[in-house]
Amino acid sequence: KYDIVLMDIQMPVMDGTDATKTIRQREEFNSLPIIAMTANVLENDVETYLNYGIDDHVSKPINTSDLIDKILKNIASKTDKKQ
Repeated sequence: KYDIVLMDIQMPVMDGTDATKTIRQREEFNSLPIIAMTANVLENDVETYLNYGIDDHVSKPINTSDLIDKILKNIASKTDKKQ
C-alpha cells in the first residue's frame, strides 16, 4: 500500500505524465495522491500535469515546508474520500 507518490516529471524512458497515466489505469490507484516535482512552474505546465491526473505540484528546488504542507493536504484529502 502506498500513501502518496512524489512524481519527478522529467525521467528517462517514461516521463512523469506517462507514468501517471499508467498508474491511473489501475483502479486501486485511482485515489492515490500524486504530487509532481519539477522545475516547470508555468501555469500551463501545472495545468497540463493536473489534466494528466496529477493531484498537486511542487516546484524545484524543493521548499521543505511547501512539500510537507502538500503531502499532508493530499493525504488528508485521500482519507476524506474513503469515508
